[in-house]
Amino acid sequence: MLITRECDYAVRIVRALSDGRKKKVETICKIEHVPQPYAYKILKRLEKNEIVKSYRGALGGYALARPSDQLNLADIYSAIEDMTPINACLKEGFECPNNTKNRPCGVHLEFDRVQTILLKEFQRKTLAELFQK
Repeated sequence: MLITRECDYAVRIVRALSDGRKKKVETICKIEHVPQPYAYKILKRLEKNEIVKSYRGALGGYALARPSDQLNLADIYSAIEDMTPINACLKEGFECPNNTKNRPCGVHLEFDRVQTILLKEFQRKTLAELFQK
């Protein structure tokens, strides 16, 4: 799991919309210092994952599809990034000769433990809680 610049921008975009008001892309970019080309690409992904909704027309813009107290970092991360495991040995279907039912691999078990902790931490607080600070 890598937190890319795109994922960081996605969190910022959601923060800009967390007041519940519809905003134009230009406004979002100005508030959160996100380059417009990134913003359009990210907003498409967020819309596809039902985190934001778009409004067309002269009075259009973007707004959150759900309140920020119903979203967490894991929601944003999974909308923007592939939920790739922290190590290839954790990928479904990967066959590691050092990790068998008879002899579990300690490294694999540790990577799995760390990944589980990361996911739980991403889910621990709502975005509303994060944005209060």
